[in-house]
Amino acid sequence: MDLQKNKLGFGQRPALILVDMINGFTDPACPLGAECESVVVHNQQLLAAFRAKGLPVFFTTVVFHNESQARVFRDKINALDVLTPGSHWVKIDSRLTPLENEAVIEKQWASSFFKTDLAQQLIAAQADSIVVTGLTTSGCVRATVVDGLQHNFRVVVAEEAVGDRNQDAHKANLFDMNAKYADVTGCADIISQLHKI
Repeated sequence: MDLQKNKLGFGQRPALILVDMINGFTDPACPLGAECESVVVHNQQLLAAFRAKGLPVFFTTVVFHNESQARVFRDKINALDVLTPGSHWVKIDSRLTPLENEAVIEKQWASSFFKTDLAQQLIAAQADSIVVTGLTTSGCVRATVVDGLQHNFRVVVAEEAVGDRNQDAHKANLFDMNAKYADVTGCADIISQLHKI
């Protein structure tokens, strides 16, 4: 028996969170990276739409400042060790360069909320909901979506603006998130709804 799932959408002041759209994940030359041109293009479209409405925008990156930070996570995935301060891999992809007033939040774990001040910054920006994009669907995107819900924000996942190295994992996680934690919505629909705010 299927549970009833309500579509909540976003509120009057959604914030856009671009999760780990950094060179380390968007450049296949990095051991963590994969080809994701379409994901970048859809992020560009959403970024332009949010900026045009003057809505809050947040970027995240992953940076490890010492050997002890997130040690278990890095022991599980050794390639994470390339994400060091000042390296090319931790910089936001230049096709999505943040503006001066857009925060870039450093994190060490999967969720954009865990041991960061993202929740406080969202509250300060008077955001009433979040639209989540980025990489990867089964990893940092999903962790951010779950924690967004747990911080009592309505969460929308921009379907074409998230991606994963594994398409089966991508599809399964979109299905799960839509079932339990968020509304998975096409980018065109999100942009259309933004025009109505």
